[in-house]
Amino acid sequence: MELSLALQYAVIVLAALASVLVVWKKQFPRSLRRLRSAIALRLLREQAPAWQRRLGRRIAPPAQSIGAAACGGCDSCGPSRPGK
Repeated sequence: MELSLALQYAVIVLAALASVLVVWKKQFPRSLRRLRSAIALRLLREQAPAWQRRLGRRIAPPAQSIGAAACGGCDSCGPSRPGK
């Protein structure tokens, strides 16, 4: 009985963490990008083992293009066109 209760709590904790990550990604993308960059930079040091550098490359946020907007570049938040 204790094992099943512990498993239930583990599933609840994982679901709650996933929910927090989704909200964080949607509401605070800039801070998440900074955190990912900081973690990746520490893992990508020259002296780090190969597995840490691989993990750092996976964690690193994708490069931003110059013309893209801060929210991802869908261009749907720009000024609206005047009506005809």
